[in-house]
Amino acid sequence: MNMQIFIVTGLLVHCVFLISIFNIYFTSPLVHGMTPHHTPLPPPAQRLVLFVADGLRADSLYEVDGDGTSKAPYLRHIMLSKGSWGVSHTRVPTESRPGHVALIAGFYEDVSAVARGWKENPVEFDSIFNESKYTWSWGSPDILPMFAKGATGDHVYTHCYKAEREDFASEDATVLDTWVFDHVKEFFKSARNNETLHSKLHESKIVFFLHLLGIDTNGHAYRPHSRDYKNNIRKVDEGVKEIVSLIEDFYGHDGNTAFILTSDHGMTDWGTHGAGHPSETLTPLVTWGAGIKHPQRVTSQQFEDNFLKDWKLETLKRHDVSQADIAPLMASLIGVPFPLNSVGVLPLEYLNNTARFKAESILTNAAQILEQFKVKMAQKKKTTLPFLFSPFKPLSDSEQIDILRKARTSIQHEKYEEAVSLCTKLIKLALEGLSYYHTYDRLFLGLSVALGFVGWTFYVILIIIKAHTGLASNITTNKVAGSFLQYTFLAVGVLISLFLLIQSLPWTYYIYCLLPVPLWYAVLKEYPVIQEVATFILKFQRTQFAGFVLVYTFGIEILVSSFFYRSALSFGLIAFSSWPLITQPWTQMKITVLSWILSCLLLAVFPLMPVVGREPNISLVTAAGLLTLLMASSYLVACLWKNQHRSLHRIDLKIYLFQLLSVALSTYVVNSTHRSLHSKQGLPVINQIISWTTLVSSLIVPLLSTTFLFLRLLSILLSLLSTYLLLSTGYEALFALALALLMFVWIKMEQETIQQYGVLHKPKLAALSFSHTTDITQFRQLHVDDIRRSFFFVFFMLTAFFGTGNIASVNSFDPTSVYCFLTVFSPFMMGGLLLWKVAVPFVLVSCAFEAVQVTTQLSSKRLFLIVLVISDIMALHFFFLVKDYGSWLDIGTSISHYVLVMSFTIFLMLLSGLAQLLTTKRLGLWEGMKHHSL
Repeated sequence: MNMQIFIVTGLLVHCVFLISIFNIYFTSPLVHGMTPHHTPLPPPAQRLVLFVADGLRADSLYEVDGDGTSKAPYLRHIMLSKGSWGVSHTRVPTESRPGHVALIAGFYEDVSAVARGWKENPVEFDSIFNESKYTWSWGSPDILPMFAKGATGDHVYTHCYKAEREDFASEDATVLDTWVFDHVKEFFKSARNNETLHSKLHESKIVFFLHLLGIDTNGHAYRPHSRDYKNNIRKVDEGVKEIVSLIEDFYGHDGNTAFILTSDHGMTDWGTHGAGHPSETLTPLVTWGAGIKHPQRVTSQQFEDNFLKDWKLETLKRHDVSQADIAPLMASLIGVPFPLNSVGVLPLEYLNNTARFKAESILTNAAQILEQFKVKMAQKKKTTLPFLFSPFKPLSDSEQIDILRKARTSIQHEKYEEAVSLCTKLIKLALEGLSYYHTYDRLFLGLSVALGFVGWTFYVILIIIKAHTGLASNITTNKVAGSFLQYTFLAVGVLISLFLLIQSLPWTYYIYCLLPVPLWYAVLKEYPVIQEVATFILKFQRTQFAGFVLVYTFGIEILVSSFFYRSALSFGLIAFSSWPLITQPWTQMKITVLSWILSCLLLAVFPLMPVVGREPNISLVTAAGLLTLLMASSYLVACLWKNQHRSLHRIDLKIYLFQLLSVALSTYVVNSTHRSLHSKQGLPVINQIISWTTLVSSLIVPLLSTTFLFLRLLSILLSLLSTYLLLSTGYEALFALALALLMFVWIKMEQETIQQYGVLHKPKLAALSFSHTTDITQFRQLHVDDIRRSFFFVFFMLTAFFGTGNIASVNSFDPTSVYCFLTVFSPFMMGGLLLWKVAVPFVLVSCAFEAVQVTTQLSSKRLFLIVLVISDIMALHFFFLVKDYGSWLDIGTSISHYVLVMSFTIFLMLLSGLAQLLTTKRLGLWEGMKHHSL
């Protein structure tokens, strides 16, 4: 197969494997076609005020100072004298949009919303706002519009400040909350002179929503334990007190207003969120007013987190809820229908009402969730052949009718506790049934994708053996057997298509189920090659073959382990350091071997260090910049001194001097920006211009330099590091430098190994050029040692990936890294810059791998195929490690690992092209120049 066609096919196949996981695990949980359900009894409140303090941790609100003083004295007073409180447990991903959807719509959104920056509706959904008579909201333009857009009719009003106000470098982010409080005050003031508005405000079933973003913004900028974050909590507390007083006065203290304060997510100690750390998933919930139970005193209570003692709230009853439970609580308080897609369970312990009201409310809750279950079951039944359909047995039609009948009878006979118990049981079964039908096709699709995965991996191995080794040189094909095989697989494909067509299954199912057919046809078509390989293996010395398999299996397991334990990378690097000592004596290259050992051991330190970003240290970034300048300058001076590169023309020298200046400038800009932000003076415009100019030029300037091996690599390193320094906040800048140092030594080490392939004349590294590699493919076939070489590359890529932190976790993306470029919140721009920061070490390793292929006189295509096999074996590992049981965090982590390794495989294909471009191409600005080398 032509290499270009193979790469395109490989990209398509891997894209299918990657997307499949979203169809299997991340499909939308929403169903449509239900009718609204609301409690038949009159509600306790006419109106609801919802305060959402974005990014507020539970411990930050509840904890007290050493002298017993609270940062939120008003809310503390409410908890002690007027209302109920607890902890709201959020789910991963702990981002603003999913958090608000859970609070206001009552369901946990699928991760597909991330593709729209948590702003747009991937699927339309019902919400408390939609079910209300009127909703007025104030706050962020990132949050409010999504609920107005999803509402039917024109009854959800939004008042947003401009997006530019969400500036992490602003002098004081509390102005975001002050803006909300001031506009709410202005709103009620204007209502006194506006008869229409005044009339609307006195309707029942209305909601006021105040989204307070200042705490989240200050947390990102200064960390949750900072004075700014804590002061913002005090400001919010004061603002809530003023708004409550204002609303109570407006309505004449009629006792018909319910108040709820909570948060969409928490925040880690290092100012990020998105993952499942308790600091991110534990948020406060304080409720008071109409329909809310008053404080309850207890002698003792037990919770797993043991926070009560620290908060000095041991004797005040704490009621914990899941975040989605708040939506049915709000619906019950003001008497609106429960959101149609809500999976929240009404927390009865918060309600101050009659036993009958509680029983009727939980029955409504059960009927609403049960209807979702029925619709989901009907949908699945419609797309499954009758003899294949397997219903959810614990909740059969008769069981549903029986539980509902008993619950209604219990209410009629005033056996309210019994009714509540029955409804709770029905809700539990209905939620389990929803999950059952939501994951109904998971095993079927998973097996189809796994079959395709194994087929693809075998196919690539056969391509390597057939085209790039001497094993399959004398094989003849049997045309009759080939035709039979072709018709057999064609018939299988037709049967699968008919099976899917009869059931009216989605078009994506055709891709997942039919993909294994051509892949396994391609494998079995090479049956003679399989026979030849089997014969070769049987002739091989068994102990030697077993040792070979054991070593590489162990190597793969280390690669897989690195996704869970960064220390596995350190272990691997220490093992790598002994490689030259074990394989050959290397007596003639002691300096190179010593350099290799020291470089491996130096890099092995970084995975043992804390995750980068948690403790910013700009002095380490400065040190990395100065070390880069020192090492690069020394190398260039040595080149000129030894006259090794007559090709180092005056213009080439100017390019390197420009790049050195760029590194020095980046080092200055990082320090200058840090000082400016620390003194709350904002991001200097000149620093921003320099940063963006450096970024744009970093991929162009290396193409102007000479293509001689080490000089081109030095140019690439200087350009990439100048950008990387701007995106660094700590030791990761030193990590990139240490990684680059090891890559240079690796190239030198690999060049020494080519003598074992019978190459008599070993060219000097100074004489090698990236632009003279077109005829290398004729030199030699693949060797067993090339598997080790490819394994090194994959290992170094993972080291580049996880060396400074586990970026499989969303909370590892620290926005402070991009402050040299922008400080105004922009999820896609910030995400793009952070991804480029992740990609820079990748590019360094890929360019080094290109150089290894040049020095070992081997086609890049051949080594790339081995890398592809190693990556696919890793991906297959993670495919089988994907969980659909256990905690949501465990499930999410297992899926994210698979997505990462699949993205990694696709990324390798694209990165290979980028590395070839950076190393081999030269912009012809000076056509008349001649290049010579000694």
